[in-house]
Amino acid sequence: MIVGLHHVAVGVPDFDRGLSFYVDVLGFEQVEGTEFSGPNKPVEDAIGLKEPSAKMAMLRCGNAYVELWQYEKPEPQDLRSRPCDYGYPHMALEVKDIQDEHARLTAAGMEFVGEPVEFGDSAAVYGRDPFGNIIEIYEIRDPERARIDNTPLMKTRP
Repeated sequence: MIVGLHHVAVGVPDFDRGLSFYVDVLGFEQVEGTEFSGPNKPVEDAIGLKEPSAKMAMLRCGNAYVELWQYEKPEPQDLRSRPCDYGYPHMALEVKDIQDEHARLTAAGMEFVGEPVEFGDSAAVYGRDPFGNIIEIYEIRDPERARIDNTPLMKTRP
């Protein structure tokens, strides 16, 4: 039985910079972290890679998580996608007051495709983290579809 979404994995080329962006800029909370390198049967069996070398941080975002990864071995390929590509082309963060959040994230260096676009009872716009991964910010104004208590999912830093 599936009980909900746990995490989305995001691969980055600079672990410290990625961790700083997701924690300091987006306000996620690091709840776990690990590093491994070389022969490690349980890890190899779980992920299907021989003698991997990587860093990982599990970051809480309200009721879900982002699993941040930087692999050194095997050498990663750049497979970032466009919003129309197959696979996992973006993740979305529900926000309150999309105009303010867009301004805050823009000031922090996040690049967006433009200004938030209104869709009646919602608004959205795509942007990119420092490594080009697509992050949508999405405001839902209909209380039937938005988070029930409409409180922020995480502590957002100024």
